Amino acid sequence: MKKIYFVGAGPGDKELITLKGYKLLCQADIVIYAGSLVNPELLDYCKEECKIYDSAVMDLMQIIEVMKNGVENDKLVVRLQTGDISLYGSIREQSEELKKLGIEYESIAGVSSFLGAAASMGIEYTVPEISQSLIITRLEGRTPVPKLEKLELFASHQTSMAIFLSVQNIDNVVDRLIEGGYPQDTPVAVVYKA
Repeated sequence: MKKIYFVGAGPGDKELITLKGYKLLCQADIVIYAGSLVNPELLDYCKEECKIYDSAVMDLMQIIEVMKNGVENDKLVVRLQTGDISLYGSIREQSEELKKLGIEYESIAGVSSFLGAAASMGIEYTVPEISQSLIITRLEGRTPVPKLEKLELFASHQTSMAIFLSVQNIDNVVDRLIEGGYPQDTPVAVVYKA
């Protein structure tokens, strides 16, 4: 019986997928990719007969059904997620459903967009005597954040931050970062598809 492979697609650049992820895409019989969040050029690595599904138009149970049918038919199934699957990748709910069905899975790390962003700008997040830590967070939205993880509380640390999924509310982000203690002249970059 085959297993499902959750693969991190990288930050957007077609060449910033891991070698392991690339090899799995090349061999896959079925790929379920995260719609507009994944660079569609990555699908060029798939063999011609690979069945490709856009999960942007699917609900959780439809995705699980495609995975289940693939495994039952001895197909290599890749679930292509954005960046690295360990950050805002939503694989937990999928893996829980797979466990209920007794279907094994493996997670393949990807290059996160916060790493691609730093590389594209030629910067380091950790600079001696300025910042030796990096906070990775997001603004609350449909998914709440715990009370102790509010943006202004993290801002009080005065360290480097990578803030995901929040540009649609950038004015609120700025206000809360300043409220938390960042000076108004703090260097900031908004990065799209690094």
